[in-house]
Amino acid sequence: MAAIKVSVETLKCFDPLASLSGVRLQELSELCVVETAVRATDPFHLRSLAGQSAYVLGGELALAYGRGGSQVIVGGSAEARQPLGKRRQFESAKAVTDVQLIRIDDDLLDIMLTWDQVAVQEGSHTVQPAERPASGADWGSMSGLFGINNLRFGAFSQLPSAHIDELLRRFERVEAKAGEVIIREGAEGDYYYLVESGRCQVERMIGGVSMTLAEIKSGDTFGEEALVSEARRNATVTMKSDGGLLRLSKQDFNALLREPLLHGVNMEQARQKVLEGAQWIDVRYPSEYQYDGLPGARNIPLSEIRNAFGVLDMGEEYIVYCQSGRRSSAAAFLLAQRGYHVFVLEGGLWGGDRLA
Repeated sequence: MAAIKVSVETLKCFDPLASLSGVRLQELSELCVVETAVRATDPFHLRSLAGQSAYVLGGELALAYGRGGSQVIVGGSAEARQPLGKRRQFESAKAVTDVQLIRIDDDLLDIMLTWDQVAVQEGSHTVQPAERPASGADWGSMSGLFGINNLRFGAFSQLPSAHIDELLRRFERVEAKAGEVIIREGAEGDYYYLVESGRCQVERMIGGVSMTLAEIKSGDTFGEEALVSEARRNATVTMKSDGGLLRLSKQDFNALLREPLLHGVNMEQARQKVLEGAQWIDVRYPSEYQYDGLPGARNIPLSEIRNAFGVLDMGEEYIVYCQSGRRSSAAAFLLAQRGYHVFVLEGGLWGGDRLA
């Protein structure tokens, strides 16, 4: 079978795909392909349809049902708009002509439909003014943190379904001008931010000199470290251009994001996970790690944890620790947002017995 990419216009020909927003359809077009099954073959013989939605794009496909029933699905027909076998299961299939099929992972599609429907509800003008979300954001057009990879593997993949609607509702949208300081180093943590549009610059005082650490763009987040670790802001974030920010209060952040994403283990549980293959990550400074780091631990200071994104193996489990659990909680949250399987050692090294 040969495989070719699928266009957005092609996806609009099928249900319920046609209901998805343009952003979601563009993402989906990059995640599915067209398969060609030659005449007289069963396209599902070697690769079953389990866990997938399949559509006939072109050609004619004969389906055999129980008790002698049968049907021929023709590409481009009204019947071809529906996924094969979802309404009525078939026992076998045979290509009457060469057939072009599109396959889509059911779980992927369900996530897209769920978030898009919530986004439509949140952006609807039919709700009462008092019930409208504070953000006023067009969630259906958001990418970045709300991109499909994050919805499948990142922060929002771990959220209880009941939290989705409430989370989007609690975000507040604020306009920001170039040069405006959004958070200042040393201040108390009050909000978690998502950049809807524009760019920000992250700076920190090092040796009495302000050093630029990073640039934040649309879809990126900031402000979570102070909220998770219950510490003061460790950097200053300034707008580099005019833009829009979505912010979530500390109280809402803790209830709707922090709690679902942070998974703690005690020392005994951590010890067992390490025996089963999990890896320690020490997020303290090298001078601390050198003094009493756990055997086999990898030292990645909290200030450098973002540099580990894409370097750490997504298939591994990690247990993050520090002295008290404060810095490790912030690091664990940052990793969990990116889809890593991560646990935080409750109470840190001060909270339990050391490993021998």
